[in-house]
Amino acid sequence: MDIWIRVLASIFGFVVVVLTIFSALSTFVLTRAARSQLNRIVFGLTRRVFEFILKFTRTYRQRDAIMAYYSPLSLIMLVPVWYALIMMGYAAMYWSLGVGEWFADIRYSGSSLLTLGFATSDNPYVTLLSFSEALIGLILVALLMAYLPTMYAAFSRREQAVSMLEVRAGNPPTALEMLLRFNRIHGLEKLSDYWKTWEAWFADIEESHTTLPALVFFRSPRSDNSWITASGAVLDAAAIAQSALDIPPDASAALCIRAGYLALRRIADYFDISHPQSPTYPTIPISITRAEFDEVLNQLTQAGVPMKADREKAWIDFAGWRVNYDRVLLVICSLVMAPQTPWSSDRAKKFKSPPLFLKKKRFK
Repeated sequence: MDIWIRVLASIFGFVVVVLTIFSALSTFVLTRAARSQLNRIVFGLTRRVFEFILKFTRTYRQRDAIMAYYSPLSLIMLVPVWYALIMMGYAAMYWSLGVGEWFADIRYSGSSLLTLGFATSDNPYVTLLSFSEALIGLILVALLMAYLPTMYAAFSRREQAVSMLEVRAGNPPTALEMLLRFNRIHGLEKLSDYWKTWEAWFADIEESHTTLPALVFFRSPRSDNSWITASGAVLDAAAIAQSALDIPPDASAALCIRAGYLALRRIADYFDISHPQSPTYPTIPISITRAEFDEVLNQLTQAGVPMKADREKAWIDFAGWRVNYDRVLLVICSLVMAPQTPWSSDRAKKFKSPPLFLKKKRFK
């Protein structure tokens, strides 16, 4: 009976180590989106701690200053969690080989994992296991060191575009201000080049924020900036340009919108956020009212921006574009606690912490 218990302990320890390594690989190495249950638990528990702390804040600046630590702290917490699980898994395998009692096994495992070398064994099988554990410990440190520069390079690319948007769309960024400034400074014919720039930006966001999901929660250097509200402003500006401005048709605006809503949908899919797959208006309503849309068009008209005469068709066309990204935009605004921005975070519902274990759908 004792031999079977030791065999089961060895199998259990091996499975724990393998699953932990899989979590590290999916976080550090894998070049595609892969969700890890362990990562979800660590980030979820840390989120609940931060939400408790936020109850004692009064202003958005205070909440933003606290939440700036959420993603970096959660990311760093993964490393000791991985080390603890690997240490316990190897301790179970050492126990199955008869190294000693549980405390001695944990002590030997910690000595090997952290390459301290104060515990040794003459058993060749135990020695082989200790070598493999030490190698895993060194690999995890090397992966973390290589991972952080990659993440911050992607963060820098994202934030450069967000900061530059303030020059063209104001602070907080709005589609109205962006179109007014382009008309006044550059001329609306220059919008085509800008749509191409943001189409590439959305493609980069889709790749980086699903393979490096912690980036979603990395906050901008300034509390009044956010990558998700910047996304909403650009998408709304492109949708208004396509539906209401009396300018030549521009395929680059349509491609920018498509790149944008595909990026937001795939980020939402990674976080298991439900959303309509092929939304159409008016079957699915949008969060923008007709009165809000007309007010923006009135201000554009007063500023001398050329507008289409048929307001009804312009509204239907705009809603047809907006419905593609309306829900995912609002929910991601809630997810990251974005600053108040017209037509995005100002109408987003309060985020509810999801369950710690993966489910098919999290939001309704």
